[in-house]
Amino acid sequence: MTDLKDKVAVVTGSSRGIGRAIALELARRGAKVVVNYRSNQAAAQEVVDLIQAGGGEAIAVQADVSVQAEAQALIKTALNTFGRLDILVNNAGTTRDNLIAMMKEEDWDVVINTNLKGAFNCCKAAIRPMMKQRYGRIVNITSVAGLAGNAGQTNYSAAKAGLIGFTKSLAKEVGPRHITVNAVAPGFIPTDLTADLPPELVQKGLEMTPLGRAGTPEDIAYAVAFLVSDEASYITGQVLSVDGGLVMQ
Repeated sequence: MTDLKDKVAVVTGSSRGIGRAIALELARRGAKVVVNYRSNQAAAQEVVDLIQAGGGEAIAVQADVSVQAEAQALIKTALNTFGRLDILVNNAGTTRDNLIAMMKEEDWDVVINTNLKGAFNCCKAAIRPMMKQRYGRIVNITSVAGLAGNAGQTNYSAAKAGLIGFTKSLAKEVGPRHITVNAVAPGFIPTDLTADLPPELVQKGLEMTPLGRAGTPEDIAYAVAFLVSDEASYITGQVLSVDGGLVMQ
């Protein structure tokens, strides 16, 4: 198992779902984890308690990463608490699904600001300390919707596709400082974010998945743990689809 001892990780949106699984997995491998949440303090504290019960170190920090000042404060708290920042996982996300003809401007803005601008805000704050120490691992959680599109999700798909371009561009910027930037594109993973999907849409997605099943948050967490490890030190600017074969590039 990859050893992340003495590494410090910030995982945005990690009070539930995929982010929660990532925070727990990185901690299991020895990382000190900053559990970020926007509104559910109790859920974030539960993740911290689980990490501490396993002998790890973690803190919960409230921040709406779509607001640049709050994202900066999140990174600053990580640095002040643990003295360094090695890993940033941009996982915070939201959906406001609708056909474009009925989509409100607010629904477009909220999704773009959380899923895409949030990653920009956090990376902007994290890059300086990472460049100074000449080491860093950034993983952006995108989606198969950003690779292949999805009807009723023009806002979400645009944000996730934008995150892929962002990943590749940033990888080229910071590579000379030994910082890697990659993305993970989950397929259908049952979480609170997908709970409202119509059953027929879920069934159709599963039928289109060659492995014939939904994934788990842990499937994504394992991929992230690999990409932040020393074993992945020569991998940057890549998109790793963890989707049971749903979208093949």
